Amino acid sequence: MTSPQNQQPQGMGSTNVIFRTDIRFDLSYIKTTPGIFKVTAIVLDLLGFICIQSSAFWSNGRGVYFNVVALMGLWVSGILLALYLLHVVEKYHNFMWLKVEMIACGILSFMYLIASTIVVAFGSAAYSAAGFFGYLAMVLYGFDAFLKGRAIQAGELAQGSLVVTKQTHVTTPPAMP
Repeated sequence: MTSPQNQQPQGMGSTNVIFRTDIRFDLSYIKTTPGIFKVTAIVLDLLGFICIQSSAFWSNGRGVYFNVVALMGLWVSGILLALYLLHVVEKYHNFMWLKVEMIACGILSFMYLIASTIVVAFGSAAYSAAGFFGYLAMVLYGFDAFLKGRAIQAGELAQGSLVVTKQTHVTTPPAMP
């Protein structure tokens, strides 16, 4: 048994989650890592799409598949970016946003692997450029999926504030007689 002098302070605390449920436009999300990833993904999707469309072989099956993947990435990233900028994700915080994003990014990463490989194998300069942007998008979406998985494991929120309050209770020994 330990004496009162050797006891460590006992911590008691609570965690409060604060959600603002009003829809508002807020550009500060773009300065966060997930926001930067979404904007970069949109740029890479557009660059790959433009490379295929500017090619003489734009109607080739390989180019069409690449464009489908690029446009899918553009729409998914663009819609998610808009939802975060308008704080719709915070308003509907009970929905599993991080899990949906992780799955979408994982699927897009795999689809970009296939699309980039088949357009690079075609041999056209425009297709090779599109493949380069596609491989960059593949790495970006894959890393974003990894980060979303870690955020899910850590119990993080997609959007909102987590306020942790901790109170420390210190037991003092009785006065000496």
